[in-house]
Amino acid sequence: MARNVLFIMCDQLRWDYLSCTGHPHLATPHIDALAARGVLFDRAYVQSPICGPSRMSFYTGRYVSSHGSTWNNIPLKVGEMTLGDHLRPLGVRTALCGKTHMTADVEGMRRLGLAPDGEIGALVSECGFEPWEREDGLHPDGPRYPRNAAYDAFMKERGWPDPNPWDSVANSAEDGDGNLLSGWFMDHADKPARAADEESETPWITGRAMEFIDEAGDGPWCLHLSYIKPHWPYIVPAPFHDMYGPETHLLPVRDEAERADPHPVYGAFMEERVSRAFCDDGTRTRVLTAYMGLIKQIDDQIGRLMAHLDARGLADETMIVFTSDHGDYLGDHWMGEKELFHDASARIPLIVVDPTEAADATRGLRSDALVEAIDLAPTFLRFFGGEPAPHILEGHALQPILHGAADAVRAVAVSEYDYSMRDVRRRLGVDVADAKLTMLFDGRWKYVFAEGFRPMLFDLETDPREFADLGADPAHADEVARLERIFFDWARRTAQRTTRSDAWIAARDTRLGEAKAGILIGYRNEAELREVLADGARDGAGEGT
Repeated sequence: MARNVLFIMCDQLRWDYLSCTGHPHLATPHIDALAARGVLFDRAYVQSPICGPSRMSFYTGRYVSSHGSTWNNIPLKVGEMTLGDHLRPLGVRTALCGKTHMTADVEGMRRLGLAPDGEIGALVSECGFEPWEREDGLHPDGPRYPRNAAYDAFMKERGWPDPNPWDSVANSAEDGDGNLLSGWFMDHADKPARAADEESETPWITGRAMEFIDEAGDGPWCLHLSYIKPHWPYIVPAPFHDMYGPETHLLPVRDEAERADPHPVYGAFMEERVSRAFCDDGTRTRVLTAYMGLIKQIDDQIGRLMAHLDARGLADETMIVFTSDHGDYLGDHWMGEKELFHDASARIPLIVVDPTEAADATRGLRSDALVEAIDLAPTFLRFFGGEPAPHILEGHALQPILHGAADAVRAVAVSEYDYSMRDVRRRLGVDVADAKLTMLFDGRWKYVFAEGFRPMLFDLETDPREFADLGADPAHADEVARLERIFFDWARRTAQRTTRSDAWIAARDTRLGEAKAGILIGYRNEAELREVLADGARDGAGEGT
C-alpha cells in the first residue's frame, strides 16, 4: 500500500478559533472530524511567530537560529535540507499547492551555478517542493509582488478582466455606486468581497490540490496544501461575510495592568499602528466578522477535500495534518498581528491523522504534550520509512504519541523572534545584532529571553491569560535562573554539523582509522604502531563472534 501525506497549513489561524479547540460560536465540523480521527495536539508551538521563519522551520525541521531565515524575505540559504530533500530519495513526490513565503537565496544559487528555472534550481527556490501551484497572496500592484498567472487566468475565464483580480476582486468590496473598497483597509472587513465564494482563494487552491491528487494517483506523495487565509486582507465573500456577528465574538483578552509598566519590547509593540487599530472596538468587530467567516470557508473546503480523498479511496493510506504557521492577536494583550509569544500568537492548532493500525488506540485523543512545528518533518520521514536524521532534523517524530507509546517527546518548547527588521528596534535604540527574543515554555512557566533587557516570565498555571509579567519580581528570581540555565543548554546544542551524524562519529574508531590511513600522530616507534593494529584486529575478531 502506497503511503501519502496531505500537509494542510492555514496562515494566521489561532489555535482557539476552531470548535474542536473550544470556540463556543465558530462551528468547524470538518476540521473537528479530523480531530476525531486522529490526535489533536493542544500545546503546539511555532519556532517563530511570523510567517517566513516559522515556515522555514516547518520545512527544514530546524530551529530558526539553525536555518538562519530569521524574518520574512531573509532567504533560506542554499544547502539547507528541506522536506523534499528528505522525502524525494524515498520515491515520494513532494509538491506545493499554495503559500510558502519562501525567498530564494539568489546569490547563493548564482555562486553555485544553479539556474532558477533548472530542475535543481526550481526545487531550491521553492523550499524543496515541486511547485504544483505557488500562490502566496500578498499581491498588490508592483514589481516586488509577482502575481499568480494561473489565478489571473482563472478569474479572466470567470469574466473578471481586472489586471489584478486578487486585489480588486478577491480582496475588495464594492459600494452601491460601483466604487472599489479595498480589503487592505480594515473598515471594509465586514463587507462581502466582490468575488463569489468559488472564485476566491481558498476554494480555488483547494480545487488545484484536488487536481494534484488526481494526477498523482496512488503515490507515494506529500502534498503541502498551504492556504493564504485567514491572513489579512481581512475580507471574505458572501455568504461568509456576515455569518458571525458581534454576538459571536469573544471579548479581547487584555487587562489595563498590562499597559501600566510593560516590558520595554512588549510596550514598543503595543505602540505599533496595527496594535492601536485593534484596540478600537469598531475595527476589531469588523475584522472578527471577516476572520471567523474566512475560517468557516476553510472548514467547508476541508469537507470538500476530504470527500475527494474518500472518493479516490485514499483516506486510509494518507496521513493528514492540519495546522497553522502562527496565530493572530486580534486585539488580545493590546496587540495586533503576531510576533510576540503570548498563546494568541505562538500557539497553533495541530491535528495529525495517522492512518496506520498502530494509531487506532489514540483516535480522538486530545494530547497536552508539548510539541513544536519542527516535529512534523521527522514524523513524515518516519511515516515513509526513512532513516532518522537527528543531526539535521532537530524535531522529534510524533509517532510515540500517535501510537500510544509515550505521553511526551520533549520537556520544553522553544520559539525565536528577530525584530531587527521592525521599527520597534529603532525606537528602542537596539542594534540589529541584539534585536533577538527567545521563548521557552515548559508547560507551566513561559520565559522570554530579551537580549539587552530583563527577561519576561509568565506562570500559566496561576495566570493562564498571561497578564502578569513576573520577570522583574525578585520572588521569582530562582525560576528565572532555572529557565535561563535551560536556555543556555539549548543554545549550546550542536546545530550546524549536518554532514555527519553523532552515530557515525561514535561508530568510528578514530585511533585505528588514523593508523590504517598512515596518519601517525604520537607514535614513538613502529613497534607501538604494530601493537595498536594488532589490538584493533583482535577487537574486530571479538565483535564478530
